[in-house]
Amino acid sequence: MGISIWQILIIAVVVVLLFGRGKISELMGDVAKGIKSFKKGMAEDETADSGKTIEHQSSEPAPSAKAEDHSKAG
Repeated sequence: MGISIWQILIIAVVVVLLFGRGKISELMGDVAKGIKSFKKGMAEDETADSGKTIEHQSSEPAPSAKAEDHSKAG
């Protein structure tokens, strides 16, 4: 048993009666604004990631492991 077209129409009428046409269109507008905002945020995130560089070397050289070994032994 599947859902017939009459059942879908009855559910749609009940939803419109409960929420009203204005409320449903307002809700759909809010959903659309949310989707646009999400896409804009994703686009900004991609451009921000491509502009970042990671510095692996510091301005001062790190002490070598051999120098640490000699200081522990003596």
